[in-house]
Amino acid sequence: MTENRSDRIARGRPGEDPGPAPAPPDLRRIGANPDFWYPVALSRSVRKEGVAAAVFAGERIALYRARSGAVHALEDRCAHRQVPLSMGVVDGETLRCCYHAWAYRGDGRISQIPYLAKGDARPPRGVRAYPVREAYGLVFVFPGDPEKAAATPLPDVPAFASPRYRTMTFSRTVRCHYSFLHENLLDMNHQFLHRGVVGKLQPKLLGYESGPASVEARYLFTHTGGKRNRSASLLAAEGLGGQPSSDVMTIRTEYPYQTLDLVPEKADHPALRLWAVYVPEDAEQRVCHAYGLLMIEKPRIPAALSVAWPFIRHFTERVFAEDRMAVEAEQRAWDEQGEDRNHEVFSLILDVRDILRANGVPL
Repeated sequence: MTENRSDRIARGRPGEDPGPAPAPPDLRRIGANPDFWYPVALSRSVRKEGVAAAVFAGERIALYRARSGAVHALEDRCAHRQVPLSMGVVDGETLRCCYHAWAYRGDGRISQIPYLAKGDARPPRGVRAYPVREAYGLVFVFPGDPEKAAATPLPDVPAFASPRYRTMTFSRTVRCHYSFLHENLLDMNHQFLHRGVVGKLQPKLLGYESGPASVEARYLFTHTGGKRNRSASLLAAEGLGGQPSSDVMTIRTEYPYQTLDLVPEKADHPALRLWAVYVPEDAEQRVCHAYGLLMIEKPRIPAALSVAWPFIRHFTERVFAEDRMAVEAEQRAWDEQGEDRNHEVFSLILDVRDILRANGVPL
């Protein structure tokens, strides 16, 4: 059974005055829980027999693709002199440090020190290796307890492989705590920010439900006037004629991921589906990398989507740029004030903050 914030506030012992609730911990000081699969690179950025640098919450990671095609993830520091292994060279199935050619297997163990002689000091065992998997054109690592990796599923993105949809991939650095992005996507009351792109949109919250690790909200969107970018009409499946419609948008935070489905009026399936995650980069987690998969339904005439693709990309980049401007401004305010002073009144956002606190880890 799910409940929202007002249910939890109202619940208590009969006749008992709960008194003022204690102030919750500052969400911007809560870190992302590492015991999940997080993308840290696009698959195409890790070329065969190539190396790429990645990061999760201040932990530097060296990704390399062996001759066999398998991707491995190692701590990005050679056990010898701490030189980044991401500067190294792939040699078959191993990664050699660029400095003294120490060779590492995919499990992080040292397989060879070229000049090691009998009587030399005993070498170290190696470096940390991260569980790694590839899916959806992304390289995922498991930065937490490696014993939990096998039992923790990758995020489920069924539309990615569906012939009904074509996928647009996003990969952008955003200079803010990841929680600001969760709030931004869930709180569709900020459409005034995008007035120059989508015209006048009237969002109406139809309802929402929350649980220990998730919150799902449904909105009814109605276009009430103003100039609307043609790509917005195409994404809402209004067609080239741009006939107005009302769309139902369902947005869900399922920690630590987010999804969005948009179902146009009279449709029985989403015209577009979004999957997103915000991966912290620095140790203080004030910078994150946003990865997104936007799956757009193919029209009856497939060539029409190919023609429209660059325009849809431009439209989505413009919307994202406006959102990034807002959330980075929120982060700057937090940095200047040293605490979270915003005064949120929307119960949905207060609920998602509770979920992010409960499932995250203190910094």
